[in-house]
Amino acid sequence: MKTKILIVSLLLCLAGISCNQKPRAEQQQSVMAAQTTDFQKMITAKVFIKEGKESDFLAAAGVIIENTRKEEGCLGYNLYQDPVEKTNFIFVERYKNQAAIDSHFAAPYFKEFGTKTADMTAKPMEIKIFDIAGEK
Repeated sequence: MKTKILIVSLLLCLAGISCNQKPRAEQQQSVMAAQTTDFQKMITAKVFIKEGKESDFLAAAGVIIENTRKEEGCLGYNLYQDPVEKTNFIFVERYKNQAAIDSHFAAPYFKEFGTKTADMTAKPMEIKIFDIAGEK
């Protein structure tokens, strides 16, 4: 009898503990809500240019680089060329926060760059936006 009472008590305790735990999705929402959205961001944008269009691309990129570096929320904006695959480039960008990225994407020279380079690209850009580690 004592064993049955002990087992029932343990089961009730376990049931009580599991009832008080938040579901996983709710836990993630709580964590996301607690984080501030005002932390630094980094963007990598891989660009794949058609062979023979590299110099045209670099000329167009020069304009967006110059203008973007003047943006208030821009902390860094660089373009790199693959030393082996000369048609592959990557922009590495750093911004104060998401609002700075939104402002950059809305800039007229950003839209112009997309229009100018559309016929130069061999395939779509690969863009990734990262949170700067330790900024949360």
